Amino acid sequence: QVQLVESGGGLVQTGGSLRLSCAASGLTFSMYDMGWFRQAPGKEREFVATISWSSIRTEYADSVKGRFTISRDNAKNTVYQQMNSLKAEDAGVYYCAARVEGTIKYGNWGQGTQVNVST
Repeated sequence: QVQLVESGGGLVQTGGSLRLSCAASGLTFSMYDMGWFRQAPGKEREFVATISWSSIRTEYADSVKGRFTISRDNAKNTVYQQMNSLKAEDAGVYYCAARVEGTIKYGNWGQGTQVNVST
């Protein structure tokens, strides 16, 4: 049974930083690309960042480029997202997701961690 458990969310002031973690179990982590998505109240869930199984390839939404960094540690079955210079519009529930390397659809999702940004 695949489990993705996010942590690291919380309340931060505008301009502050947070580091999200996602611990994976029940899968061969090094065979999966990993992604972060977010959903703000009243909005659709949106893509934030993705990292390939080998960490060679990363992609970011335009809205977070230069501020967020996705990384992974295959030895720890964990993916991270360092979020700097946080803005009010970054607030929402952040979800970790996994997809088999080379495929398109994310088939496994975590429960999410809440990020709040105060102005």
